[in-house]
Amino acid sequence: MKIRKPCVSGKFYPSDKTELRNLISRIREAEIDLIKLNLAKNKILGGIVPHAGYIYSAYQAVHFFEILKASQQKFDTFIILNPNHSGYGKEISLDPNDAWETPSGISKTDTELSKLLELPYSEEAHKYEHSGEVILPLLRYFADYDFKIVPITISIQNHYNAQLVAEKLKTASLKLNRKICVIASTDFSHYLSPEEGKVKDGKAINEILKMNPENLIKTVTENKISMCGYGPVATLLEYANSVSDSAKTELLKYGNSGEIYPSSKVVDYASFLVYE
Repeated sequence: MKIRKPCVSGKFYPSDKTELRNLISRIREAEIDLIKLNLAKNKILGGIVPHAGYIYSAYQAVHFFEILKASQQKFDTFIILNPNHSGYGKEISLDPNDAWETPSGISKTDTELSKLLELPYSEEAHKYEHSGEVILPLLRYFADYDFKIVPITISIQNHYNAQLVAEKLKTASLKLNRKICVIASTDFSHYLSPEEGKVKDGKAINEILKMNPENLIKTVTENKISMCGYGPVATLLEYANSVSDSAKTELLKYGNSGEIYPSSKVVDYASFLVYE
């Protein structure tokens, strides 16, 4: 079995399994009373979560994952859509490995579903990329059952690619009768004041809440919003709209790195639930 080794273990999250679980547990306990657990009764289509170091962004991310756990919905495969920070690989890249390793264990890739997507493979695109990897330890902590993953890195973020990947995901999952959950990985504004970031991010968040992927891309590009994963988010919205006439998005928590270490320049994070 060909296994992708972690590239940011010990940097973005602890490399020790026990320390990793304890950190996630502490953050969950800090947030549990604020989590909108009433949303767990809905059919989950996917979620939007940040991908920074856990001490900064897991305070937002755990909101989605706790709702996922509370719903008791089990998925065959989690699709992890993330941006490409490294520049390696194709404009859309699947990972050719059979499994991904993190301190919390081994997660197998859904190679059958990957093949049906008929998208290019690039080991380099995933090898040095953190924005998909950081999702996995959180997913393994909260989804305590056997599942597979399909990581997809998107470097050219436009409406065409969002539509393309969404349609392929819908077609392939239906053909294989896979129950999938689509997770889009993104941070929001980078290195602005909390006030300026909130104003800019608000424009993107409005389009996400309206389930409008095309306007989201337009808004991000026209307003120069430094939201690194708007392509993956647009892909999730396209997918949700294609499989449901009543898809909705709920903002779960919005915050920034300055809440952990006060600074005049912060990175903003948000988590959302996409459901029907």
